[in-house]
Amino acid sequence: MTAFSQLAAPWVAKRIGLLNTMVFTHIPANIFLILAALAPGLPLALGLLLLRALLSQMDVPTRSAFVMAVVTPPERAAAASFTAVPRSLASAAGPTLGGAMFTAGWLAAPLVSCGLMKIAYDLMLWRAFRRLGSQ
Repeated sequence: MTAFSQLAAPWVAKRIGLLNTMVFTHIPANIFLILAALAPGLPLALGLLLLRALLSQMDVPTRSAFVMAVVTPPERAAAASFTAVPRSLASAAGPTLGGAMFTAGWLAAPLVSCGLMKIAYDLMLWRAFRRLGSQ
């Protein structure tokens, strides 16, 4: 489903734009993540995680295309590195924080907090670049 998500991204982006594809597919994906953490049973949780997988990676190719579209050609290599490195560093801290929350007995907290932070990020991204995204 994740692979399908990335393959479907260009088709969706042609219809609603790169920025809107990044934001408006990522927000429902993260709502599914939060709901999976709160699901009363395994079948529902797995269903919500599969739905999340269907939408969660549409931001990957569209983010790269958006960054390349808004910077000049000589800046593209630096921009690609600048956007990739912080994501890698942030993903390295996640397991440590999640493990600490699990140890403290907050089993749903890692998924809920991650979903909420990603939704906040998406909304800030959309607000900051919506004028560029419509061009």
